[in-house]
Amino acid sequence: MPDSGSNLMFSHKDVIKGTSDLSEMKISDEKGSVKKRTVTQIWNNGYPDSIYLNAAKIFQSIRIEKSKDETQVRYADSSEFSMMAFKDEHSRRVSYELAFNALKYQDLLEKILLDIAFLLQPDELTSLLVVMLYDLQDRKFQKRIIFDEEEIVADVQEVGLYLYSCKTKLAAALARCRIKYDALSIEYFLPETICKQEQRTSALPVSAWINTCKISIEDVIRDLEMKGFKKVESVSDFDHYTYAVDQHCPDVLFFPSSLKEELLNLDLFADYKLLLQDKSRSLAVHSAQALLSEGGDVIVAHIGSHLTIAHMSVLTNHSMSTIFVCGVKSSEKEEELRNSFSQMGCESRC
Repeated sequence: MPDSGSNLMFSHKDVIKGTSDLSEMKISDEKGSVKKRTVTQIWNNGYPDSIYLNAAKIFQSIRIEKSKDETQVRYADSSEFSMMAFKDEHSRRVSYELAFNALKYQDLLEKILLDIAFLLQPDELTSLLVVMLYDLQDRKFQKRIIFDEEEIVADVQEVGLYLYSCKTKLAAALARCRIKYDALSIEYFLPETICKQEQRTSALPVSAWINTCKISIEDVIRDLEMKGFKKVESVSDFDHYTYAVDQHCPDVLFFPSSLKEELLNLDLFADYKLLLQDKSRSLAVHSAQALLSEGGDVIVAHIGSHLTIAHMSVLTNHSMSTIFVCGVKSSEKEEELRNSFSQMGCESRC
């Protein structure tokens, strides 16, 4: 993290410009009122079409590729899928959760599809089929309700209607799998290591950092207390509507894991004033910020998480520091990052 005026900085910039796209990001002053954003709701009767579509794209890129001898369910080439556009941070999170749930049960879902000899074509729809099948069985094969304000996606509608028309066969195929393996639920099909990992994860508190470009720490605390939250000294004192301030990062708050979905529907999260992210990412950002000299710049060599970059930008908002982000490989990804940073009160330009 060299100073902006050093020769080393210019040397690094020359190398980076020659090898990858370079994005420069600075925090912009927030002027006027922030337009209220509506958080995507998680309905018991399904998700908006855009959630399924993005989850399918994610699943396509992370699915387990099997050998030709094993492959019976055909998928399209991953390169044929376009970049994702998320409505908001909650939409992004729900899309990833749905995709990873489908990944965990990929073998089971493929067995069910092969059992009923599914005939849906083309292969480009297979990932969408698997993702929507997971959701359909999770909803006990109940019909999905489409709301008037929802943006309709033709492929999602087609796959949804196809699956629902086969719901009896699909439910029977799932029942046969459970009987064959004497499984009380589909969790039986998960490897023991994943089950233990999920149990540990569900017991961990939820952490979120405060976007001080949009709101002060004091105002967040005041807002939470008005909503009935009570501050406690540590996570061991949690009792439902409680929160704790992190000992290492003063802008990081912890909440009971049972409140995760409720938290995401608060205005604080909808307006990007509180952002859900693991504390390990926040600790890394605070550590880097502590090492910065006055006016020092930061080079992010790889875009691991846009939230981490935004947090670094928030912490250096009142300095002359510049954050250079490398690895933006397409105009679509660049536009997605621009939108994300803009929603969080950041201004990005390449």
